Amino acid sequence: MSENRKVIEAHMIKKKVPTFYFVGVTTSKSSIMKVFPLWVEALGRPEIAIEGIDHELHDDPERYRQTVAQIKYDPLSLGGLVTTHKIDLFEAARDMFDILHPSAQMTGEVSCISKRDNRLIGHAKDILTAGLSLDVVLGENYFARTGGHVLNFGAGGSGKAIALHLIEKENPGDRPERFIMVSRSQPRLDKFRAMVESLETDIAFEFICNEDPKRNDQIIAGLPEGSVVINSTGMGKDRPGSPVTNDGLFPRNGVAWEINYRGELDFWHQAMWQRRSRDVTVEDGWLYFLHGWTQHIAEVLHIDVDEETFDRLAELAAGLRPPLVPKPRPGSQS
Repeated sequence: MSENRKVIEAHMIKKKVPTFYFVGVTTSKSSIMKVFPLWVEALGRPEIAIEGIDHELHDDPERYRQTVAQIKYDPLSLGGLVTTHKIDLFEAARDMFDILHPSAQMTGEVSCISKRDNRLIGHAKDILTAGLSLDVVLGENYFARTGGHVLNFGAGGSGKAIALHLIEKENPGDRPERFIMVSRSQPRLDKFRAMVESLETDIAFEFICNEDPKRNDQIIAGLPEGSVVINSTGMGKDRPGSPVTNDGLFPRNGVAWEINYRGELDFWHQAMWQRRSRDVTVEDGWLYFLHGWTQHIAEVLHIDVDEETFDRLAELAAGLRPPLVPKPRPGSQS
């Protein structure tokens, strides 16, 4: 055993029951903490516990390595789901994985950690889970029907996954003519650009580094009707605020998708204020939550979650969904 591993194992927590980890920022506030026990019982694995590991945003790389080591070296640490830290964890601990799935290599992130034959495997499941959710929201031939474009705020894991999902669409009517990626991080935007430029696509991509909400309002104003605007920044959940101001106007007859389902969700509330006046379809992240967790659990536990099983698990979770009530617009009489 290497000296490095000896040091790591000295700090590990030896689990007494099989454990699935949730790596995030405020994991105790997630509905999964109540949903997970219901799900594993329904899947015939009630002995499995869930445990949250909270990291600060852009945490010390050594802390990410400790988290990966806990899963890698403890036999009862089965694997887990990573949110928010997908890129940072990949960059800090990529050498600790025995196998990196092509999805992880392409996107430069790890959202799912699993084990097989004593080998630690890193996956990027967002391409699948974000895609499943977006397809339900938009339906077939959305862009052929509407002529809308896509504006995504945030060049992290979810934003990359959404772009890749649309690039891979075989039906031209399911691909937008134009995709605008806005990020406040130039390095992440550069990595996103490099990924896109390595692929063949007929989608015209634009890359904008910006963190001024007023400028984001102007970018939205330049979109055609029917466009899709997505908040995948983490603002409104992991950090306060929204990428746009209260004065920003969403595209008429378009879609506003907040990929989170909990937190202040300022972006979702802003879109809801315009739901009727501008015929905006407003979605939150509950379906994304369901697809994300079921796919990650299936990978870690090496089981199949078919459509019937997914529907059963979704029904079990429905009663634990946090209420989401639109806030009155500031200055309104409602």
